[in-house]
Amino acid sequence: MRRKPEKTTPSAFWPVASLVVPPLRLVTRIRLLDEDKVPETGAFVLAPNHYTEVDPIVMGYVLWRLGRAPRFLTKASLFKVPVVGAVLRATGQIPVERGGSARGGVTLAAAGKLVEEGRPVIVYPEGSLTREPAMWPMRGKSGAARLALESGVPVIPAAHWGAQDLLPRYGKKPRLFPPARIAVKFGDPVDLSHLAGRPLDAATLAEATEAIMAAITRLLEDLRGERAPVERWDPKKQGQTETGRFD
Repeated sequence: MRRKPEKTTPSAFWPVASLVVPPLRLVTRIRLLDEDKVPETGAFVLAPNHYTEVDPIVMGYVLWRLGRAPRFLTKASLFKVPVVGAVLRATGQIPVERGGSARGGVTLAAAGKLVEEGRPVIVYPEGSLTREPAMWPMRGKSGAARLALESGVPVIPAAHWGAQDLLPRYGKKPRLFPPARIAVKFGDPVDLSHLAGRPLDAATLAEATEAIMAAITRLLEDLRGERAPVERWDPKKQGQTETGRFD
């Protein structure tokens, strides 16, 4: 029996969607490819590429359009902000410490909650906007891989292209006209079965992360009709900071 889409069940997402969806529809034309690869039920990690600051709005809207309520791993400090914290808690966002000894424990708690409640969660493996000059995916971090391996849920790779026409990388003023044409393509679950049961050490997480990044990159190559650079961009090797603006 087909499960009722999450977005039809009354929740705190309704008022949020009423504020976000109508204006986004006015300033974008979003085309979905292979959306049948997104599970209709159950928990999964959605792992997209990340190249503009409007990406979370675009991917959150896409997941909502497909009947699933979008959740993100969110900086724990934001949960302490009045009003913002209340909205994050009401919509089931997952607090994550960005550093320190608490990080692993928070990830385990998030994984347990993810499986228990059958929720999807959007995780950007790159961790920040790509530093790659042509906006190809750069090297990934282990968050998505760790969450998937700890919880046993699938990782669904995704790529989108065109959001830069709405808001350039690090841009502060959106381009509202003409509407940005954004294509979003989903892939098959990343095969991490050969890593099941292995210790979650640096080598295992690195292998899983690269598998995820490779899947995302292939999808983006299809959307752009181009080949990505053979060597994945690594900010450290390029003398770039891990966070913040770089251009």
